[in-house]
Amino acid sequence: MATRFIVIGGGPAGVAAATHAARLGAEVCLIERDVIGGAAHLWDCIPSKAMIATGGALSFLQRSEGMGLETVTPHIDTGNLSDRLASITGHLANANNDLLSSQNVNIIRGTGRLVGPHLVEATLEDGTVQNLEADYVLLSTGSRPRVPDWCQPDGQRILTTRDAYPPPEIPEHLTVVGSGVTGVEFVHMFSSLGSKVTLIVSRQHVLPDKDPEVAYELEQNFIDRGVKLLKGARSESIERVDDKVVVKCDDGRVVESSHALLAIGSIPNSDKLNLEAAGVEVEWGYVPINEHSQSNVPHIYSAGDLSGKLPLSSVATMQGRKIAEHMMGVTNDQEHRYISYSTAASAIFTEPEIADVGVSQAEAFSQGRKVRVTKVPFSSQAKALINDDPRGFVKLISDPATGVVLGGSIVGRHAAELISIIALCVQNQLTTADLAHTLFVHPTLSETLLEAAE
Repeated sequence: MATRFIVIGGGPAGVAAATHAARLGAEVCLIERDVIGGAAHLWDCIPSKAMIATGGALSFLQRSEGMGLETVTPHIDTGNLSDRLASITGHLANANNDLLSSQNVNIIRGTGRLVGPHLVEATLEDGTVQNLEADYVLLSTGSRPRVPDWCQPDGQRILTTRDAYPPPEIPEHLTVVGSGVTGVEFVHMFSSLGSKVTLIVSRQHVLPDKDPEVAYELEQNFIDRGVKLLKGARSESIERVDDKVVVKCDDGRVVESSHALLAIGSIPNSDKLNLEAAGVEVEWGYVPINEHSQSNVPHIYSAGDLSGKLPLSSVATMQGRKIAEHMMGVTNDQEHRYISYSTAASAIFTEPEIADVGVSQAEAFSQGRKVRVTKVPFSSQAKALINDDPRGFVKLISDPATGVVLGGSIVGRHAAELISIIALCVQNQLTTADLAHTLFVHPTLSETLLEAAE
């Protein structure tokens, strides 16, 4: 009898686990109430990056004089922009459906919950209830934007992240609450699209968990664009007053704008899973996992945002694959490895882009760890000058004794692509010598990595 595997939640983790387990011979059923591919992925990540790309095209055209072209002034067509986002997400959702169908995964449109250790209750869209027996279960229901008690989003002027792809109108003046990864991406996005933007920064610089040099570079870009930064301020209320949105901060400062957007994190979707029926433990709404992504109940796995690990689609996808391998007993295979969360690369799609992986300079110094830090600006590279975009730098962190690459940060054009080279080094414990002796294409931005390694 085939292994019965039920996946609750069809995001990156769920799709990867379902397809990989099916290839390994499992009988797979996936339950999803919304979009195959994941709400966080296809309603947050992909549309935001598509809008950022549109803003980038707009910015490029506005500064095309530097490329020897006559400057043009394009205008945003919000209808076409909305159609563009729908087309992209629709294409990706269909691709996921086709992939699952090709592997004979049974897709149930509805919601799932545990009613016993090996029993899942699926409520279909028409209200029909099915009870499904499972040998293994994966919980991968994702997360949703966090909304505090002091704010009531209306989807028109007071927005959560999911109201903004695109918003009902391009804001004349947008106040962004939250200066983490999501917040700064929205600042970049809407300032590129022509909005006046104010950013509420609760700490003393944006991106408090990132390298301060990286944060400074981004702040300077924001200031150059006319973004107003309110540092050391925490929002305590957001409300509509006539045709304005008023944001009040705990230090007495008040910001009036046409729109406000909340970007203060997310909360896991665990409240409707009936986890207690199977004895699954929860911490702050998350389902904690071990190195195999197992919950405290060994045959019930957790992945993606719900697991409390890095909230990245790349991490969720890898978790799904590893769960399928572990469930089907291939963990002794030479190709199977535990996920190393500390070596996961991440990126922020601002302009300039920001990306990092592994040990940061600040982290190493705080631990008293001896590291070698090499920083090379993109302005020294021919390709950066060809692109008329010399902003940013590459910072490489290595072990001074062995030369092993421990981490790195990149600020600049295509940083999200370039960081993968450093990630490969970190993951496989390659040295700066390995990197420096690799022949890269000339002229390219990647040559900056070679200079940093030498």
